[in-house]
Amino acid sequence: MSRLFFIAGALAAGIAVVAGAFGAHGLEGRVSPNRLETFKTGVTYQMYHALALLFVGWAALQGSSGAVTWAGYAFILGIVIFSGSLYLLVLTDTGWLGAITPIGGVAFIAGWVLLAWGMFRQGL
Repeated sequence: MSRLFFIAGALAAGIAVVAGAFGAHGLEGRVSPNRLETFKTGVTYQMYHALALLFVGWAALQGSSGAVTWAGYAFILGIVIFSGSLYLLVLTDTGWLGAITPIGGVAFIAGWVLLAWGMFRQGL
């Protein structure tokens, strides 16, 4: 399981760097400053949770509980839904996508709660 989370975390971090560069150089002047800020929010949350996935991968190597594994899945889901919906919202100017963004936020919150519970149960 740790391999999945290490790979997902590394890929998500790399994609966040690419998306950040695209936002800074490819979108500036093409979208409103408000939309550019929305795009940056997606990049920031993706990077934070990519790093969280790397931690989950490490925790899995320590013999983590099922809660830690579920935290990793929640972080992946959160990246896809939260950051993905923000990227699509900006790139397509489709405002209704903002309505699904909170689902990704809930996945992030669930991931952090599950990670805390798993670490507590593991004694780390």
